[in-house]
Amino acid sequence: MKVKQQTNKTKPDGKKMKVKKTKLKEKAAKKRKLEDLDASSEDEGIHLKESRISDEPVPKKSKWVNKQRVLVLCARGINHRDRHLMKDLKTLMPHHRSEPKMERWKTLSVVNEMCEMKHCNKVVLFEGRRKRDLYMWLANAEKGPSVKFLIENIHTMGEMKLTGNCLRGSRPILSFDQEFTKQPHLALIKELLTQIFGVPNHHPKSQPFVDRVISFTYLDNRIWYRHFQILSEDGGLAEVGPRFVMNPIKIFDGAFSGDPIWENDNYQSPAKHRQMLKKAAKDTYLHKQRQKIDQEVEAPTVTHDFDKYADVFQNGDEEEKAKELLKKEEQEKAAEEERAAIEEQHERMKKKEEMKKLKKLAQSKKSGKVMKNGKKNLKIKKTKVKAKVDVDDSD
Repeated sequence: MKVKQQTNKTKPDGKKMKVKKTKLKEKAAKKRKLEDLDASSEDEGIHLKESRISDEPVPKKSKWVNKQRVLVLCARGINHRDRHLMKDLKTLMPHHRSEPKMERWKTLSVVNEMCEMKHCNKVVLFEGRRKRDLYMWLANAEKGPSVKFLIENIHTMGEMKLTGNCLRGSRPILSFDQEFTKQPHLALIKELLTQIFGVPNHHPKSQPFVDRVISFTYLDNRIWYRHFQILSEDGGLAEVGPRFVMNPIKIFDGAFSGDPIWENDNYQSPAKHRQMLKKAAKDTYLHKQRQKIDQEVEAPTVTHDFDKYADVFQNGDEEEKAKELLKKEEQEKAAEEERAAIEEQHERMKKKEEMKKLKKLAQSKKSGKVMKNGKKNLKIKKTKVKAKVDVDDSD
């Protein structure tokens, strides 16, 4: 009897469990139906393939469509200021990927392999020369094109200390000058700048706010980079930094290689510019030294014309001093007369020599005429003799 009671008690418990399972199944089926309805409403415009391979991965749905990744790196030999500039640009680009320093002996084509490893589309490479000059490469990885710039007038965020506190990771507004639409090489540079500095929409590391502006203006054959924060809706701006100038040098067909499409004729290397400045400084030094020598040579021996007879009435002995002055005057007069006589003799001698030269020229001309007449007479005689000989032969 006890066993029967126990079995009777367990029967209602099993029924309850079955009821619960059926309810759960119904709820799961309703959820699946709702999900299918939502998916069908979202995928109304999407056409599925007729056949799909089992190994093919299922396409993921994401709002982040423009997957631009920028590789930012530098070569060994850059300055501390250039390094700070690179860090500032990294903070402004949440879609960047960093890489340690590249060795100098490596060729630039290695950067394309680095991009493949990091799954990057664009490259920003900084090169330093002589711890002074900074060059920047902007390139589209593997396919190209690539542009080489000389960076001038660098001012980092730490150096400027300007007011402004824009949100880190926010998307910027890129403003370009009208010149970027007029010239073809600037249009190509504009496209590269928009793809590199423009933060993609719905990027995982970006913020859904727009509170800063990056302006690119073309002036004096250079591109001026400025970064501002938007303070108010009226258009109030505050410069945040960094600030630098890009001087374009060349545009290549490929990524860090290929044929040059465009070249800047007005570009002058900074080393040559420094050499020209040194030469100009050297010329100024030589000019100053010449001026000093000319002043010493042309300086007057007598600075002031004093009165000859001022010392006569000093310290008594007026008669003796007067006699000395008279003797000096007589000596000076005699010397002047001698000089005048010598100059007259020289002039006479010159005139005589000139007359002799003229006579010689006249005689030589006469003798030349006589010689010419003699030669003419000889030629006439020779022709007459030849004519007679020909007549005799004919006879």
